[in-house]
Amino acid sequence: MEQQKLPNATLILVFGIISIVTCCCYGVLGLIFGIIAIVMAKKATQTYLENPEQYSGYQNVKTGKILAYIGIALNVIYLIYTVWLFATLGSDGIMNMQQEMLEKYGM
Repeated sequence: MEQQKLPNATLILVFGIISIVTCCCYGVLGLIFGIIAIVMAKKATQTYLENPEQYSGYQNVKTGKILAYIGIALNVIYLIYTVWLFATLGSDGIMNMQQEMLEKYGM
């Protein structure tokens, strides 16, 4: 019997990668992609474990899940940093900080 490709295996991997790449988008966008990847990976893992000889591509699911966990951790750290920055400096302080950096480096 021919093995089928595990549903959403590639998509889980892509979402895991996107969750890491978008960690600098204030920690929100990557967090969403990471959570979606983990939920999809849980469903794909259950499907695979029910009948492992029928499916291929489980390695993509495992890799995507690991990347999603890393992406979620990075996004949570960046989100906490952003909240801390706004709590201590406020939006005016952040704007002044950006302006000072622009003047300092001549951009």
